[in-house]
Amino acid sequence: MDELAEARTMGSIATAVLAAVALVLSAGALITSVARDSGGPATVAPAEAVAPTSVAVELSEFAIAPADITIPAGGTLEVVNVGNIPHDLAVVDEGIGTAMLNNGESESLSLAGLAPGTYTVHCTVAGHEAGGMKATLTITEGDAGTVAAAPMSDHSGHGSHGPDTDWAAYDQVMHDSIAEYPAATEGIGNQLLEPTILEDGTKRFELTAQIVEWEVEPGNFVEAWTYNGTVPGPVIRADIGDKVEVVVHNELPLGTDVHWHGVKIDNEFDGVAPLTQELIAPNESFTYRFTATESYVSMYHPHHHSQFKIPNGMWGAVLIGDVPLPEAGSVIGGRTLPDDMTISQEFPMVMNDAGTIGMSLNGKSFPATAPIVAKKGDNILMHYYNEGLQIHPMHLHGFPQLVVAKDGFPLDQPYWADTVNVAPGERYTVMFTAEEVGAWVFHCHILTHAETDDGMYGMVTAVIVEE
Repeated sequence: MDELAEARTMGSIATAVLAAVALVLSAGALITSVARDSGGPATVAPAEAVAPTSVAVELSEFAIAPADITIPAGGTLEVVNVGNIPHDLAVVDEGIGTAMLNNGESESLSLAGLAPGTYTVHCTVAGHEAGGMKATLTITEGDAGTVAAAPMSDHSGHGSHGPDTDWAAYDQVMHDSIAEYPAATEGIGNQLLEPTILEDGTKRFELTAQIVEWEVEPGNFVEAWTYNGTVPGPVIRADIGDKVEVVVHNELPLGTDVHWHGVKIDNEFDGVAPLTQELIAPNESFTYRFTATESYVSMYHPHHHSQFKIPNGMWGAVLIGDVPLPEAGSVIGGRTLPDDMTISQEFPMVMNDAGTIGMSLNGKSFPATAPIVAKKGDNILMHYYNEGLQIHPMHLHGFPQLVVAKDGFPLDQPYWADTVNVAPGERYTVMFTAEEVGAWVFHCHILTHAETDDGMYGMVTAVIVEE
């Protein structure tokens, strides 16, 4: 297989290709490929002139409606989940909130005890606040009066969109969001990390844990926790039989460690401080060592306070050796494999859904996600990595994916799928052949991870196939 760095960098996408992509997308190739599924905010009746004793609040993917809630002291929020997945509503830092509500469930949330003032309410499910489930709660002076609660929304006809919705504007905003793809941003992750070769042949890699400004999408810079300043961190690649050293330098404001997820390694280097090692303090370093005894499709990330370090960007891929592929020309599931199984490109596809990085593929959110550019007939090998907090069913238009390995372990019975469901911590290795020319959409099929009322966003990219 070709080296990863040569196979997958934004630099390999020529200006002419970008121009061709823009032309294809503006012609509507992506628009006709992606179906819209409503996930927008609910329509809530306006409040009466006198603030009501209670206010109806609706939760959906990913919105809280109304976004600005005003209620007198002592009032009650009538909370209902009109979405498709569980949500709750909590007052930030006040210890007040509902239970987790399934679709159609509701709960009265008393605000008794909260002093007049302004508060933030949100859904506590990981990633949901970043996706838009946050609202402002204003509690006014005085007792709640005798006005009835605001009526709930009418969800007949058009889901959560009301009869006054400007549908033409919805068409335009989707078209406009797609026309921006692919958008240039600063920073590229997944670059191959070159080792230093020691006298005994050991491959030594250097990683620096540091906080940087990272451009997730055009103009949106966030504070990212990174390895070597990129999201994802650099790819560590070695061959079976290699001795590997990874020197980790900590430039974070707190201690850290590195867990080698899926790598067969001695316990002292497993990276779980303080159980297997001392915490790597700020401005200190630690060296991890292992011998690559078999092929791995693995990853590295912190274990110490991983609940915010990883969503904020600290992860990277480890690839050891090659994943065995089925025999060329063989028949699997009624489909015949190509006579030439040479891999043209191999790369990780890392998913995230929370923290400062949010809904993203390889550290970028649409329209800044990098297209996969291929020639007709190319065989592509892709390693899915889920470093997020939710499952992600990854759907590729146009070509079936041949699943050849799970967590780096080759499958005795590879299988075809157009959608591969990847849970947190999992890796799936798939191969597909770019059989047809065109711009083919590639996205998470949890639709609110890919589209909002403001157009396409998040976990969407495309495979661009040229003659």
